[in-house]
Amino acid sequence: MTTRPFGRTGRDTSSIGFGAWAIGGSWGDVSEADAKATLHAALDAGMTFIDTADVYGDGRSEQIIRAVLAERPGPRPFVATKAGRRLSPHNADGYTAANLEGFIDRSLKNLGVDCLDLVQLHCPPTEVYYRPEVFGALDDLVAQGKLAAYGVSVEKVEEGLKAMAFANVQSVQIIYNIFRQRPEDLFFAEAARRNVAVIVRVPLASGMLTGKMSASTAFAADDHRAFNRHGEAFDKGETFSGVPYDVALAAVDELRALVPEGATLAQFALRWILMQPAVSVVIPGARNPAQASANAAADALAALPPATMAALKALYEARIASHVHQLW
Repeated sequence: MTTRPFGRTGRDTSSIGFGAWAIGGSWGDVSEADAKATLHAALDAGMTFIDTADVYGDGRSEQIIRAVLAERPGPRPFVATKAGRRLSPHNADGYTAANLEGFIDRSLKNLGVDCLDLVQLHCPPTEVYYRPEVFGALDDLVAQGKLAAYGVSVEKVEEGLKAMAFANVQSVQIIYNIFRQRPEDLFFAEAARRNVAVIVRVPLASGMLTGKMSASTAFAADDHRAFNRHGEAFDKGETFSGVPYDVALAAVDELRALVPEGATLAQFALRWILMQPAVSVVIPGARNPAQASANAAADALAALPPATMAALKALYEARIASHVHQLW
């Protein structure tokens, strides 16, 4: 698999990484055996970047990663985790030095390491980006050796732009896919200018861009695609990228004609993201080994031609932008 520089960290990562939310929770039941087999398949396919969080299954995702990596010889992949969402209530005042250190200590134990590769603030309230003391606390934890680097995971483009004003923010994780194209307007250029790594999450719009869903698709009660369509549990943009379900289905039907021969719609959607040079790594999730292997194979697809890129932009502007563009 091809690699890309991860911002200013001096490390390279595979262009496609492994998003470990699905093997932790909120995507329906995934057994521990299936979760481990899926992660093994991703690593066997050449992925060298894993993204997780302390709240994915209340630590389950981190613990599964620890177990799988203990079984594998050779270089350890880059493992990024997140902190902040354990707060209850989740508000800016909870982002104290003591709380952050507590969360990080827990992740160190879950992942079985002395130093975390990357800790990301986990979609904190916007006010956090106006509190320099929060980023100062993270600087202190880097100085203590508990983490090598830190970044942020954001809901809004504006939050990513604000975060990059802090000199030691090494990465920004953001939603970007065929249904969420706003980062192209300014965010990518600024990230490239500052040499900040960009992690792209929700690349398949919660599975919508696999083309496998229909009006009759049913989701398990513990799957966020059933319980968070209107933001009942967290930001609605995390579920189907915030696009109304029926609107997304109609747009997917139009997309099918653009997929090159020999590729799946999901692989096409991932390759579209990789057309952006500012993207460091894209992190699709997977619930089984076949999905993980298929995601990795998207890296080998040929570059998409200009006509296809233009058609995707036109579809977004005609069908999708009015539902999402100014919200995130």
